[in-house]
Amino acid sequence: MTAPEAVVPKVVAVVGGGRMGAGVAQVFAVAGSVVCLVERDPAAAAAARDRVAMGLLRASEKGALSESADSVLERLVLLDDLAGLNPGTDLVVEAVPEEAELKIRVLAAAEQAVGESTVLASNTSSLSITGLAEGLRRPERFLGMHFFNPVPASKLVEIVTGPQTGEAALEATRGWVAGLGKSEIVVRDSPGFATSRLGVLLGLEAIRMLEEGVAEAEAIDRAMELGYRHPMGPLRSTDLVGLDVRLAIAEHLHRELGERFAPPALLRDKVARGELGRKTGQGFFTWDAS
Repeated sequence: MTAPEAVVPKVVAVVGGGRMGAGVAQVFAVAGSVVCLVERDPAAAAAARDRVAMGLLRASEKGALSESADSVLERLVLLDDLAGLNPGTDLVVEAVPEEAELKIRVLAAAEQAVGESTVLASNTSSLSITGLAEGLRRPERFLGMHFFNPVPASKLVEIVTGPQTGEAALEATRGWVAGLGKSEIVVRDSPGFATSRLGVLLGLEAIRMLEEGVAEAEAIDRAMELGYRHPMGPLRSTDLVGLDVRLAIAEHLHRELGERFAPPALLRDKVARGELGRKTGQGFFTWDAS
């Protein structure tokens, strides 16, 4: 597979303005795209804008922007209805919660609002691209575009192709990933793709080791960081992703791939107590609320 030509899409729509969606909106706006950020109501849209603004401020403080944060933010357009999308939108990235029925509804509504050449992508980390395409009239322009948290700092985008994904959609997406200054891997649709399948399996085993008293959380993580040169250990990574998110993915993979993905009781207990990781201040580690 030859290296793609880096291209920045003119207009991108991001549906869902949570941590992931705001991060996706930020990187496209920084690259120069006009970004339409769609949330369910004006209050949620305003909160999403604040997330993008805070991310841009942090990037500016680190010297990572070539223009002012305010200039980048001017390219962000807030919408509370998919019907308001520009038919000329190049790319729609769906970034709503990991619920298949919700994603199918959102993607179908987005397809109705945009033009025939718009590429539709889901940021799902584990759900079947083939299944999500069932509500689309033209599944050949749909694929997975799996970003990683935190989106601005992560260098990887996992592109997931379904059996009906067309070559034109794939090549356009590869070029856009390059335009963001990121690298891509292309994988076919299968449970957990490549990254979630490997990452969740490692994370679950680390949780089992902690549950069994093999070592403390810090020691387990340092084993992978120093012994295998992982930039972050599996337990801290789970805190960053969110224990609830990791549990949902593990349950899905457990159903699809069997007992090796069975969630440990410790993970279920922490989620039940609301210890979800960095976003709540407590997971396998304690996080600064700021």
